[in-house]
Amino acid sequence: MPFQRRYFPSRFARETRLPRVLILAAVLCSAVLGPFSPVRLQAADVGRDTEDAKPVSESDESSVSFSRDIRPLLSNRCFACHGPDAGSREGGLRLDQPDGDEGAIGYAIEPNSVEESEVWHRITADDESMLMPPPDSHLDPFNEEETELIRRWIESGAVYEDFWAFRAPERPQPPITKNAEWSAQTVDQFVLRKLESLRRHPSEEADARTLLRRVTFDLTGLPPSREAIRQFESAYADSPELAWEELVDDLLSRPQFGEHIARHWLDLVRFADTNGMHKDFYRNHVAYRDWVIRSFNENLPYDEFVRDQIAGDLHPQPTRDQLIASGFNRLHLIIDRGTALPEESHVKNVLDRVTAVGTAFMGLTVQCAQCHDHKFDPITQKEFFSLYAFFNNIDAEPETNPRQVVDGFQEPFVRFPTEAQQTELDRLDAKLAKLDQQIAPLNKRANQITKRIQQIKEIEPAKEDSAEQDASQSDDPEGNAAEVEASDDELPESEVAEAMTPEEEAHAKTIRAWDALKEALHNELGQLKSSLAKLQKQRAKLQRDRIAVEHGVDKAMVMKDRDVVRKTFVLIRGQYDAPGEEVQRGVPGFLPPLDTQTETPSRMDLANWMVAPENPLTARVAVNRFWQLFFGVGLVKTSEDFGNQGEVPSHPELLDELAVTFVESGWDVKALLKQIVMSKTYRQSSRATPEEFKADAENRLLSRGPRYRLDAEMIRDQILFSSGLLSTRMHGPSVKPPQPDGLWKAVSMTGERFRPDQGESIYRRSVYTFWKRAMPPPQMTILNAPNRDACIARRERTNTPTQALLLLNESEYLRAARQLAQSVLHEPAEDRIVFAYETVTSKLPDAEEIDVLHTLLSDLRDEYASSPELVDDLCEGVSIDEPCDKVELAAWTVLCNTLYNLDITKTKD
Repeated sequence: MPFQRRYFPSRFARETRLPRVLILAAVLCSAVLGPFSPVRLQAADVGRDTEDAKPVSESDESSVSFSRDIRPLLSNRCFACHGPDAGSREGGLRLDQPDGDEGAIGYAIEPNSVEESEVWHRITADDESMLMPPPDSHLDPFNEEETELIRRWIESGAVYEDFWAFRAPERPQPPITKNAEWSAQTVDQFVLRKLESLRRHPSEEADARTLLRRVTFDLTGLPPSREAIRQFESAYADSPELAWEELVDDLLSRPQFGEHIARHWLDLVRFADTNGMHKDFYRNHVAYRDWVIRSFNENLPYDEFVRDQIAGDLHPQPTRDQLIASGFNRLHLIIDRGTALPEESHVKNVLDRVTAVGTAFMGLTVQCAQCHDHKFDPITQKEFFSLYAFFNNIDAEPETNPRQVVDGFQEPFVRFPTEAQQTELDRLDAKLAKLDQQIAPLNKRANQITKRIQQIKEIEPAKEDSAEQDASQSDDPEGNAAEVEASDDELPESEVAEAMTPEEEAHAKTIRAWDALKEALHNELGQLKSSLAKLQKQRAKLQRDRIAVEHGVDKAMVMKDRDVVRKTFVLIRGQYDAPGEEVQRGVPGFLPPLDTQTETPSRMDLANWMVAPENPLTARVAVNRFWQLFFGVGLVKTSEDFGNQGEVPSHPELLDELAVTFVESGWDVKALLKQIVMSKTYRQSSRATPEEFKADAENRLLSRGPRYRLDAEMIRDQILFSSGLLSTRMHGPSVKPPQPDGLWKAVSMTGERFRPDQGESIYRRSVYTFWKRAMPPPQMTILNAPNRDACIARRERTNTPTQALLLLNESEYLRAARQLAQSVLHEPAEDRIVFAYETVTSKLPDAEEIDVLHTLLSDLRDEYASSPELVDDLCEGVSIDEPCDKVELAAWTVLCNTLYNLDITKTKD
């Protein structure tokens, strides 16, 4: 049973005992005047704080905060029917705000009194017809702990606070801690205050090897080498802080840093090498991927990073990188022509762009307002389509026409030839133009002759008479025709001519003249065709040469607006063919206003608004995602959703501190990452007792160091790196490591087959792997990588039997294990176990581990000594003369493969 609008007397009314008729009059005036009424009687006289109240301090954990404790409960259970969406609102009640015509205070919530608060009675009702949320909603009822929070909040005054994520971050007051000696760093002080408020304490610092492996993985996506371990251990023993800072600076300066950090961004913007719909044609976005890698390596300020992606093409004189960056707007899924209506395809493309902007930069589920007002966040459908209008003006076809796409580039795209390439193209173009000048008149003359011959055939004298005569002679029953023919052959030409009548002779001369003309024309045409064939052959060769040069020219798909702005309408129920009210470009009203430079706001205005200091979302969202890279979970766990349905920050003041510092630093990404990894919080040991782990399994309190399963790319890349196979070549076309044949056949509608690359290419880092949306790389998929058809802000982490089977049996990993085994066999026999273990895990094995591995090695030697066919399989392609050497290599190959499958190898500790 929904709430029904009814009168709840305010505390002011009860205390002053106003006549009931006056109270009702006041209520009626409020209902009629609505927003024109200066105040609500109930809200004005309660004596509570307004919505401008600051959130409860982290240090006051015992108090109840609406923003931290109550809003998430109401959002999950109540906002769908009593929230921002007016279309689905029931009972004229909004629980997401205190005031206004449908606000909660004085209607459903009476501050300081649960007995007079209808909300309290509904959430604790025994009668199912009165219970909220209703049973048929399939939502869990409020449990005892949750109702206790609501009770305490109401009795403490039911203070509403502005939603934390929609208020611009401000630098909080420095926290005061008891254990000031633990660390003087800002990050650590906020973490420590939280722990001390809960009577917890941080863990001890991890050992040098663990720290080295952890930070090297986090900043480069690769493990440290044995040489790096030696150097760091030595430096760390002499001066830990200095050694740590120098290590961090070195890792941030390596080119592998950009490759690793870029991978997370490519997840977020759903980067892929194919369209992702229907026939899933190839689409070339290599330039964008390489730009992202370069941007992180060159430490491009994050505000420029955002601005160039949203509107790089709108700079007065855009640079190459700015144009490439605008390709962010072209990463959406796209269908091929002829499979849907173009109008529908266009709308889908724009919706995909808006969703990407909302997820990547704003951390909001703006797409939920496509069909109706957002049910949980204050985004109306009209505001959604005002945002949609910024991306509704692309000068591009909404579908892929494969006949017009060369090398995966679909208009609009730009070319970036080098000076040498442009010189060669100009030379070839000049030669082609010269040839065309020679070919054109010849073609013209050949066409004229062909036309003339056709005309001659149409107007030349007919030969019907002589044909009829021949026919009549052949029908002569007396055989006279044969006699005449024989006699004609014997007569001289002059006599034959004398035998012809003047009319026949004239006719014959005319025919001979036409025949002579046709012969002359045919001869000339033959000569022309011969000359044209030679010239066309030359031209074809030049054109092939030009195509080869052009193929090597860098290109990039970019964003480009139409000259005439396309109108935008609210789409009724989100249907592409149901336009409603026309809307103008704009941003959601609950966020800061848009500052425009022209009469019609541009994407550049939107980009500048996105990174304006007063924007409450962009810096917070970015900082949270960078934090997530190191700890496995963000300060806001729902890194894709900072709205009402998202989780509140575990450390809200720390998040704001980092966001403000990030902006004040000039949006310096490397400085932010260094600040995080230099903290004592990051350097804690990840060890925890069973009780500690059970109390905080996700480590939201940050009382220990991060420990979680590595991403798919990190698992693959570290195997190749430690084996010595990993290629260090950067950038360039996406590559195709081997995979089971026929996988693409299941999803291809064009007969396309997967053709693996050869040589060094198959050992390149995973960030360069060809990503087909309909069939992503199977290794990556099995290890939880997304298929890149949607924006993914955080990956799932699982541990499945399929993953174990992959890591044990994948031929690429077996080759890597064999490569490592060959390196192991070059070491002294007594050092081999330690060498292999340390190379793979960055740790030194203890005595028990060494014994176990020696036993395994002995068993493997015995097994392979009696199974030569298995040895041949494992040693295929390796030149080894002695059978015993093959057995040794096979045994060590499987031992190294075992090391690659240890939990420590697949886990960041």
